[in-house]
Amino acid sequence: MSTATLEKPAAAAATDTILSLNNIEVIYDHVILVLKGVSLTVPRKGIVAILGANGAGKTTTLKAISNLLKAERGEVTKGSIVFDGERVDKMSPSELVRRGCIQVMEGRHCFGHLSIEENLLTGAFTRRDGNAAIKRDLEKIYELFPRLKQRRNSQAGYTSGGEQQMCAIGRAMMSKPKMILLDEPSMGLAPQIVEEIFEIVRRLNDKEDVSFLVAEQNTNMALRYATYGYIMETGRVVMDGEAKMLRENEDVKEFYLGVAEGNKKSFREVKSYKRRKRWLS
Repeated sequence: MSTATLEKPAAAAATDTILSLNNIEVIYDHVILVLKGVSLTVPRKGIVAILGANGAGKTTTLKAISNLLKAERGEVTKGSIVFDGERVDKMSPSELVRRGCIQVMEGRHCFGHLSIEENLLTGAFTRRDGNAAIKRDLEKIYELFPRLKQRRNSQAGYTSGGEQQMCAIGRAMMSKPKMILLDEPSMGLAPQIVEEIFEIVRRLNDKEDVSFLVAEQNTNMALRYATYGYIMETGRVVMDGEAKMLRENEDVKEFYLGVAEGNKKSFREVKSYKRRKRWLS
């Protein structure tokens, strides 16, 4: 077998993976260990979900990738983060955005005093391809988000939560990303709006080839749209697999989807069973 044949699978694997976290550890204030050996991968043009309860480490994982930990006195102390074939855990957030990876923060964080259109244009701040290209992409955003076009001159702080989430995603798209880190997109939104947001994620993934890593507590919704999922508890990945497999797993169904077979268990029985979950045994 030739050397070229031997090297081909590794090269193909590198091409097919846009993001790789390799055994990363995150510490806050030089003392508090928050992430404990987290590893995950996101395929190019894929949608991957990080699932778990509040405090599991989902947001910290996204901030470790986007290099926003320093603002909170946190740092990656072990492991490596590779984006699009390049190690990025020592880069600044602006450098990472220029390379095509951007985070949409939990709670949307639109500039409330600016209009929807002004918010969208702030997403193009790092671009150097001229006003004509930015204008074309702005019109493309309005095609993808018709509601934003209707509200383009409205002050963002006076729009609905769903419109602000669309604005935040549209602003990220204006940076021409290869990948978006989406933190808790369902937070504070009505179920029908949550479904609309996830449909937008699917559309951007299909039509614009944008990869997504979505941190989400709404496990049921996330596993409908993601192809692969990682479940986190107390700063560790405790289970991962294809979305279909996770949806059918009995532990996941009971503790994350709220579905239990047979008679409903009492709180005491559930507490006892939690200690016997496969990943904690």
